[in-house]
Amino acid sequence: MSQHHHDHAQHDHTPHDHTHAQPEHAQHDHGGHGPVSWAMAARATLHCLTGCAIGEILGMMIGTALAWHNAPTMALAIALAFVFGYSFTMYAVLRAGLDFKSAFKVALAADTVSILVMEIVDNGVILVTPGAMDAHLTEWLFWITLAVAFAIAFVVTTPVNRWLIGKGKGHAVVHQYH
Repeated sequence: MSQHHHDHAQHDHTPHDHTHAQPEHAQHDHGGHGPVSWAMAARATLHCLTGCAIGEILGMMIGTALAWHNAPTMALAIALAFVFGYSFTMYAVLRAGLDFKSAFKVALAADTVSILVMEIVDNGVILVTPGAMDAHLTEWLFWITLAVAFAIAFVVTTPVNRWLIGKGKGHAVVHQYH
């Protein structure tokens, strides 16, 4: 009997009840309530990629200049990719008036998954490309491999960012401060 009563209660809330309907555009204001455009996801990914690229190239330049082996050079490049990736987001939200601690939390929430995916993909491409790990900054192989690695990372990370923003995570956290 209670099962029948429960089923009946579900029928009271039909999709045809327009008394509580919101305008369609209101659903796009907050992450997690509406579709996220590919353009928004691509912008978030490009923003992240810029910081990562600067950090990685700087790390590779420092590692090369200090004649480090591949492993410590790559570790420094990845660490700097995170630093610069977070810094770009922090700069944007600090300008919006957040204090440093809050801006740092927003950057962690917005970029951690994005940077992680990007770094795994981009460093994976470099690792599997023959000769790329041993190529010097003056060689075309280094720059071609890096460009291809970033392009693949962008393609892989954009859908991840789209999904995260759609769930109210990732760069959706940043958008509330713009």
